[in-house]
Formats: sequence, C-alpha cells, structure tokens
Amino acid sequence: MSDSLAAAYDLVVFDLDGVIYLIDKPIPGAAEAVERLRGGGTPVAYATNNASRRAPDVAALLTGMGVAAAPDEVLTSAGAAAAVLAEKLPAGAPVLVVGADALRDEVRDAGLTVVERLDDQPAAVVQGYGPDVGWRILAEAALSVRAGAVWVATNTDRTLPSPRGPLPGNGSLVAVLRTALDREPDLVVGKPEPALFTTAAELSGAKRPLVVGDRLDTDIQGAVGAGMDSLLVLTGVSAPADLLFAPPERRPTYVAADLSGLFRPAGAARLPLDDDRGWRLTREGDTVTIEGDGDPVTALRLLCGATWNGATKIEGDRDLLSGWGL
Repeated sequence: MSDSLAAAYDLVVFDLDGVIYLIDKPIPGAAEAVERLRGGGTPVAYATNNASRRAPDVAALLTGMGVAAAPDEVLTSAGAAAAVLAEKLPAGAPVLVVGADALRDEVRDAGLTVVERLDDQPAAVVQGYGPDVGWRILAEAALSVRAGAVWVATNTDRTLPSPRGPLPGNGSLVAVLRTALDREPDLVVGKPEPALFTTAAELSGAKRPLVVGDRLDTDIQGAVGAGMDSLLVLTGVSAPADLLFAPPERRPTYVAADLSGLFRPAGAARLPLDDDRGWRLTREGDTVTIEGDGDPVTALRLLCGATWNGATKIEGDRDLLSGWGL
C-alpha cells in the first residue's frame, strides 16, 4: 500500500450512509477496504450526520456487517448536538427533541431534560432524523421556536441513500419547520460544518487526514471547510453530473467509483485530469465534446477539468453521458 492514495494519509475518516452501507446493507468491498487500512497501520474513524443511532450502536451495526469499528471511533451529529446544547444551556434545562431515541438519550446524557411540548417551556429545540417523526412533534417544535426556543439541527441532508433510491432525510424534515416558521435554524451542527472531521483528527492526533464521502454538499464541503483532502466515491448520493458542475467549495481532491480507489495510485483518482488517457476531448467555446472508449471515472476526471474551467455544455459519447443523466 506504500504507493497508494491512502498511504499519504495518517487517518481516513469515513462517512457511513452511501460509503460503508446503504441503510442496513453493507456496500460491497467496504469491509475489505477498512480491514486493509487497519492491516497497513492506518487509523480509521467514522463521522455520520445520521442522528438516529448513538456511537456504540453504530459501532455494533458496523461490526455486525463485518466492518471493524469501536465506539470511540464513531462521531455522530446527535452526540455533537447534545454537547453543543450542554455548553449553551444550564444543567437540567428542558430541550424539546425532534428525532429518534438516540438523540433523546444523547440529550439526557448531556445533563439536560427531554420534553415534548410547548407547555414544558423548552429552552431549545434539537432536530435530527427519525423515521417516526410526525406532525404532532413538529407542531410542538414550531410553537416552541416561535416562543423563543433556540433551534438546533443535527444536519440538513435533504436525502438519505438507500438501495431503493434517495429517501427523505433530516433536511426534508427541517424544511417543514423552515416553511412554517419562515426562518433558518439557529445552528446546524453536522456536516458541512467541519466539527466532526476536526474532532476526529484531534482525537487520533492526525496531521494529514483524508475524508471519504458520497455527498458533495456535506462530506466534501465539510472537508474543504476543514482544510482536509477528500475522496468522493460514487456509491451514494452525489452523481457524476453533480461533480462536473460543483462549485469550488464542493470539489473533492479525488474521485473513485468505490473504496477500492483508496488502494490505487493517487494519480489514478486526482482531480482534475489534464491528459486524455484513452478519451479524446475537444472544446469549442463553452461546449466540450468527449469521445472514446475507456474508464468512465477517467472520463469524468477529464471533463471536470473542462467544466471547472468554464465549459457549460457537454456533448459526445451518448452511452457515457446518458449513464450520468446528461
């Protein structure tokens, strides 16, 4: 692994949904990739915006999938949100929780009191993903925020990846309150805020961490904000078309089809690519044309060089482009 992409880093921080698993199904090759990193002496950590599980539960889930994980390697937006509230509020302060039991437990363990109604005079509302979140608790949350409670969101991911396709995420639930209140949350704790990544690096003492994620708007933007290199894998939410037209703050250092890219030379994944490598790229004005027969990820890297430099229209290989939704 000495000449591989991963070899240049002293910590690999993985997102979970869309990188290691989809809901409750491991992504092929994920367990082997983590085991190979550990075998080569590279520490790993897991940073997830999903607030529906606590760190020990996440570690147990991963271990059950064959992915080695310890609770102290897992950072969740639920734990981070509870820690932020404990800093802002006096001990025992009432907090209305919108989300799963994991978020309620984190709030209790932070020394705060979990409540469910406006009548309990919550000092804060904390909102995280939960599959059973319904109208009644959202209504109490809206009333509480309007009455002056601080509104904290664990994250604003619009969707969750699944084997059946993207599903509504916490960002969709946050949008319900945003619409009702005509305002934004006072604080968003999870990615793209860099805290989960910087905390992971601090805990491990890493000087050169690598973030691996599937979402440009959370994982990659968070890594850019934290000043860390990042690898986008195409096993989750963000698609090639998203990468081609990503703004600078959402551009990863590398892209790969899956986690096997960690063990290939860095030059096989670095963005953008400036030589053809089996593809022919021509440009006229704002239009770039690609033809050839090679690795689709190589074509994607090549096209990023054009679109990130002002090209707005892509033509050429129809099979390639239609497979990307272009």
